[in-house]
Amino acid sequence: MAGKVLVVDDEKMIVKGIRFSLMQDYDVVDCAYDGEEALEKARNNNYDIILLDIMLPKMDGLTVCQMIREFSNVPIIMLTAKGDDMDKIMGLEYGADDYITKPFNILEVKARMKAILRRNSKKEEAPVKSNVIVAGDMKIDCDSRSLYIGNREINLTAKEFDLVELLAKNPNRVYSRDTLLKTVWGADYPGDGRTVDVHVRRLREKIEDNPSEPKYVHTKWGVGYYFYV
Repeated sequence: MAGKVLVVDDEKMIVKGIRFSLMQDYDVVDCAYDGEEALEKARNNNYDIILLDIMLPKMDGLTVCQMIREFSNVPIIMLTAKGDDMDKIMGLEYGADDYITKPFNILEVKARMKAILRRNSKKEEAPVKSNVIVAGDMKIDCDSRSLYIGNREINLTAKEFDLVELLAKNPNRVYSRDTLLKTVWGADYPGDGRTVDVHVRRLREKIEDNPSEPKYVHTKWGVGYYFYV
């Protein structure tokens, strides 16, 4: 599989092992050992995917993830401490696409990476008819994957855009959390409904004037979410 990967972890032996395994599948596997180095490499290179540990010197992985999201939608898989649910939730809050707990099996890491890249590749290759969704002062350009409120472009992560696009294309249809998880993240994604809740909350913070009283993405209590027109 061609591609360019960045592996970020301060434990050099772990990085060495991951890099050795990934070199069998990817053209380029770069490494970084602290948050500042990771951010610099992410700015200066066009990576296909990033493996990012949370516990890093100089700048923690959550901050790095958040800063990368200011200029790139590159898929990011967070590496978290075993059983630390708060790290997982915070990783998703800050824009990560997936997470893997340590200690991990490198085969699982490679499978998760391939699943994310495969889904992204299908979205890029699929012929999409030109269409723009307009709802109030919101405009969603499905071709350029851009969302505007008035004349201001809103910077969304790939998953946030996938979520609002699906809901907006099917206005007033209520989607359960499980359905959204399977449709947007894929049937093989191991997360749960909290993943959807976190992304909806982040999405509302970006597109709603008052996230606690949403105008676009609404909650059907006990059921799921829907886009109101």
